[in-house]
This record gives sequence, C-alpha cells and structure tokens, in this order.
Amino acid sequence: MVIGAVSGLALVAVASAASPVLAEDTLTIASWGGAYQDSQNKAYFEPFAKASGTKIVSDEWSGETAKLKGMVETGTTNWDVVDVEPGHALQGCDEGWLEKIDYDSLGGKDKFLPGSALDCAIGNVAFAYVLAYDKAKFPNGGPKTVADIWDVKKFPGARSLRKSPKSTLELALLADGVAPADIYKVLETSEGVDRAFKKLDEIKPNVKVWWGAGAQPPQLLADGEVTMTTAYNGRIYDAIKNSGKDFQIVWDGAALDWDMWAIPKGTPRMELAKKFVAFASKPENLATQTKYIPYGPSAIDAAKFVDPAVLPNLPTAPENSKTSFSISAQFWADHDEELTERFNNWLVK
Repeated sequence: MVIGAVSGLALVAVASAASPVLAEDTLTIASWGGAYQDSQNKAYFEPFAKASGTKIVSDEWSGETAKLKGMVETGTTNWDVVDVEPGHALQGCDEGWLEKIDYDSLGGKDKFLPGSALDCAIGNVAFAYVLAYDKAKFPNGGPKTVADIWDVKKFPGARSLRKSPKSTLELALLADGVAPADIYKVLETSEGVDRAFKKLDEIKPNVKVWWGAGAQPPQLLADGEVTMTTAYNGRIYDAIKNSGKDFQIVWDGAALDWDMWAIPKGTPRMELAKKFVAFASKPENLATQTKYIPYGPSAIDAAKFVDPAVLPNLPTAPENSKTSFSISAQFWADHDEELTERFNNWLVK
C-alpha cells in the first residue's frame, strides 16, 4: 500500500505495570507507516495491548516479499503479524510461508466483503483508486463517470493516470463500456487486453503526468498541472479535509484493493498473533479505524458501527460502491509481469 512512511521502529503500547512483560507477551507487527499505521495504532494496537496485557512493537516494511519470505525460510521470523497486499497473500499461501486463516473462529468468510477473505490473509480495510478533479477548473460541473476522463471536449485540460497497468487497464475497459463485473473476463483474453490499450491510445496525448507515488495526484491538482487525475481516495480526502483543497472525488468505477493481516509461519507467538488478528477483525474495531482514515472496513457488519458523518467518505459505503469493483489479486499474480512489460513499452512509444 502506498501511504507514505516514517522511519524507525516505535514502541506503540506496553503492558500495564501490574505484571512484568514476558517475551512471549510481546507481539511485533509490521505495517506501512505514515497516517495509515497511526490509525492502526489507535484502532488496534493500543486497545489490544490494554485488553491483553501485551507489549506491541510496531515495525514498518515497504512490501519487499524477499524480506518476509527470507525470515521464514531462515527460521528468523521476527514479525508476528504483517499487513500485506493480496498479492503477498496469494504468493505466501502458494509457497507456504504464510499461515492459513482460521475463518471458523472468525464467524466464517461470509462475514467479510468479497475479495477480503483470502486463505492466508484477512482484509482489514479497502482503499480505492478513484477519479478526482479540481472543482475550480469546472465551474459548470465536473466529470461524473470514468468515461468523462476521455471526454476532452466537454472536460478540457491535462490528465494524470497511474503509471501501472494495474487499475489503469481496468479503467480503460470501464471507459469503453465494459461492466465492472466483466472486467477480468475481458482482460483474460488477448482481445480484451488489446481493447484496453486501444482505449488508452485515445487519451494518451492528454496525459501530462503518469504518477507513481501516492502523494503526486493531489499535488498535481493543487499546482494546476492537471485538471483531473486518478488517485488513492485517502490522499484526496486528506487534501480536502486537512489542506482545504477544493477537490472532488468521483466514485464511479472505483477500483477497490485491500490491506490484509497475515501471520508468517514460524513465529513463536502464533497463538498471540491469532488472538490479535481476531481482535482486529471484529466489526466494531474495524469501524474504529475509520475515525482516523477514510478506508472501508472489511467486515460486512462494521458499517453499522461507523459514524454516519464518516460513512459517505468510505469506498465501501453503499452509495460509493454501486459501480466499484475489487481488483483481482489472482489475475495480477498471473499476468503482472507480462502486462507491466507491455505497458512500459507502450508508454515510450
């Protein structure tokens, strides 16, 4: 997940002074840093430490699979719980370096939103790739749909799209009339991939910046370099709420992706790790995180615990998810390398 990171290793919670903390009562959790990990600290780490008498050590990582896999293979697992992306979960399950999730103890997979309950990782929040624009550039009303990105006559100005085939190819197919439910059926065919690139050909001359870092889209809008861009919903929300920017999110065709809890094999604190994952997967605790960052909780029942004022800002809110879709971790696990190569070659043509 691209959220931004802070350096160093921080102790975020300690057990109460009533009893000494034993080694087995220390849990090390690795996540993505920044505002996202701060929200986890408040919603999960501190409350779990207080409730269980556990000392939690919070670490960070940047998604380097080799590091996590290497820990397990060398028997030096020092992360007990890791916040992973779906791709990590699939690879870790296939190669055997992540534990399987006991969904029976969590009430079953059907308690969680589609795409968030994988065999070796359970979703905590959904974030979304969305369209956003500067309202000042469109005084008569801005874009409303994904297809509007391609309508440069009605909505003139430079665009910015993500410099990755993941989410960008899907966006192109949506703009070309493919229903959200059919995106991966189409992309699984060579004709479908050709169709996506042909649609991108149409908008390529109007894309001024292909962004890579999550901080770029709101800055591009703020600087007036582009009039609209794809972006992480949390970044745009932050720019609106905390920086006073007059931006607007368009939820049509939002591409949902997940951050997930996983347990590396070999941790000597397996039972404690499982207890934390169960605690962090409770609907009311998932809802608590929305107080601090606008990402959608994975548990279906969490919505009733979310502040009504916050709900409209979540990618999983009913109104926002009418035309959304979940990015297929399996599709990208199977096709990422070949499509990234083709995408990068296409960019330099």
